[in-house]
Amino acid sequence: MSMELMDQSKIAKAKKLIYIVSIVIPIAVAALFSIRIEGVDLSVLPPIYAALNGVTAVLLVFALVAIKQKNMRLHRLLMRTSLVLSLAFLACYIAYHITSDATPYLGDSGMIYYPLLITHIVLSVVVIPLVLLSYLWAWTGDFKRHKKWTRFAFPIWLFVAVSGVVVYFMISPYYGA
Repeated sequence: MSMELMDQSKIAKAKKLIYIVSIVIPIAVAALFSIRIEGVDLSVLPPIYAALNGVTAVLLVFALVAIKQKNMRLHRLLMRTSLVLSLAFLACYIAYHITSDATPYLGDSGMIYYPLLITHIVLSVVVIPLVLLSYLWAWTGDFKRHKKWTRFAFPIWLFVAVSGVVVYFMISPYYGA
């Protein structure tokens, strides 16, 4: 659908929804940490959501290569798949954290782990509107804006995906400790 075919009021509504979602998701995730569902063992999820992050990172790189090669169809497929994987990650992350106690980091590399974790968390919040707005601009055919927003969204999304895997590998020895 091109931008000319999409009513500006629909674009404004989509942007408003993006801003609302970008605020609600982090608040909801933070609030869910106070909820605990007992008797459900989802300890299998951390490696799954780490894998979702890893696959997302790889797909993002392939999507960049695809668009550099002017293969818009493949680029679009890879980006949509990356979005779906990120949503699946979010669902698994929430499910795990509402059914499990927090895992303390007990390693010697706390000077690396905690700054990486904090940066990962902050950028995972920042990336939400960047990715959604980038997607909106592509969907409406405003590729000039899409490209402008993607210059910020892509490296942050890639960092969040890769750092999520690194954080998982750093904390994984302490699950159940």
